[in-house]
Amino acid sequence: MKPKLFSVMKHYTAKQFFLDMKAGIIVAIIALPLSIAFALGCGVSPEKGIYSAIISGIIVAILGGSRVQITGPTGAFIVITQSVIAGYGTQGLIISTIMAGIMLVLFGVFRLGKLIKFIPSPITIGFTGGIAITIATLEVKDFLGFEIAKMPTSFLGKWSTYIANIKNINWQSLVLGLVSIVILVIWPKINKTIPNSFVALIIGTAVAYFLKLDVALLGDIPKTISVAKFDGIEFDDLFNLMSPAFTIAILVAMQALLSAVVTDGMINSKHKPNAELLGQGVANIVLGLFGCIPATGGVARSIANAKNGGRTPIALIFHSLTLLAMLLFGMPLIKLVPRPVLAAILLVVSYNMFNVKAFLAYRKAPKSDTIVLITSCVLTFAFDLVIAIEVGIVLSCVLFMKRMSDVTDVSGWKYVRDTHLPEEENDPDHISLKEVPEGTEVFEVNGPMFFGAVDKLLRLKHQTMKKDTKVVIIRMRGVPAIDVTAMNTLKDVTKDLKEYGITVIFSHVLEQPRTLMEKNDFISVIGPDNFCENIDAALARAEVLISSTKAMEEAAATL
Repeated sequence: MKPKLFSVMKHYTAKQFFLDMKAGIIVAIIALPLSIAFALGCGVSPEKGIYSAIISGIIVAILGGSRVQITGPTGAFIVITQSVIAGYGTQGLIISTIMAGIMLVLFGVFRLGKLIKFIPSPITIGFTGGIAITIATLEVKDFLGFEIAKMPTSFLGKWSTYIANIKNINWQSLVLGLVSIVILVIWPKINKTIPNSFVALIIGTAVAYFLKLDVALLGDIPKTISVAKFDGIEFDDLFNLMSPAFTIAILVAMQALLSAVVTDGMINSKHKPNAELLGQGVANIVLGLFGCIPATGGVARSIANAKNGGRTPIALIFHSLTLLAMLLFGMPLIKLVPRPVLAAILLVVSYNMFNVKAFLAYRKAPKSDTIVLITSCVLTFAFDLVIAIEVGIVLSCVLFMKRMSDVTDVSGWKYVRDTHLPEEENDPDHISLKEVPEGTEVFEVNGPMFFGAVDKLLRLKHQTMKKDTKVVIIRMRGVPAIDVTAMNTLKDVTKDLKEYGITVIFSHVLEQPRTLMEKNDFISVIGPDNFCENIDAALARAEVLISSTKAMEEAAATL
């Protein structure tokens, strides 16, 4: 888990130094309005967002696993941080951030970086869309210039309040916000070098200042930062904060690794996922200690870094130093920034977060994936991000198991003994291809044998008991895996069949099922002779058993 910084500095050049410096400064210009806006969206003071970008940027640059990752606050945290602050106050957010950082460090230490990919995309797209709707809902207040002392916490409560105050719209705020949105949309078509958010910030501030508009301003921003104080922490609080802390950790991990993958493709590089998780974890621990909001890799900022020539973590360090300089020396101007402009920036961010194309693409997806997508999205903005992720994962697992159960098939061979046609030679299911001894039933299992498919094993038993069967062959070449529930069901089925005088033979058992059968002494109970390498050997074994049974019956009849 060697940090990327130390591996890329071996061949570092003066030319790359200046490219990194240029890219870092440009990204800092992009990051400044976003950091302020995200902090306000999270429910904390603006400097917390700026310091979050500064501190996390330096730490991840030193310890992270990506060449061009730009770390800072993102819109993904707005929902969860607001929820934590509403329930446990600022101290709850601090503790959650520290705990999330510790979890991320453990993810990196135990090399879990590649496991993040197992979170289904319908969940990520769904809750990202829900976050976008939540951000847009939160920013309506500043965008329309409402002066509401206390806003409801619920989604429907917020919109009810907005509708009730519709007559109190500050039209100057609304016009300024609309002008800012126009700038944000049009400017990239005019100039792609200078960030549109920075241009909107400058123009919007200038318009409000010179026209003396009656709009809410950002106000004074403290330049200092202090270590967080922990007063009156109880064990119950720590336990209750485990869930939001885990959610923050998952959000950090997913977004950071996604951003790293995207930028890898741009610069033909390969990030170190576990080192990245370690760096993000340490960064968030320190952020929590200083009372800042969580941070992770920002996709848009990382892409901007790569496009402007950044190729090493040195660019991230320049990004942090530039933000620090802006904070220390630019406060007389920053405090004049109108809140409707920041609201406009976040509204555009929320629009970009809500991936309309991805949502529309799920019209052609399986219904189960669409259900997970919609559920995750609705639960995020209607209730809570923690609930959305938890329910989304559980629902995905249940629907996946349902899908696996549907594809798992236990089917009997077709038996056609009275006819023989030329085309029989090309029919793999036809009895003419395999001579099956009389009194023998052959069942072929395809797909994983797990608790969701045990009902099909039980049907096998009931079908067999109704016939004059002496031997049952279970062909398992299409069974890649079996779980404990299916194993126990298989024990019960073979036991019941044995009581009916039916012997079970297994054909072509693969490695994982055979290993589990050995651990459960299933093979010794059934008999090693009844486990055959292929169907031919199983049919031969069945014939021996049938012949032996007939001989015993004939001997008994003569007595």
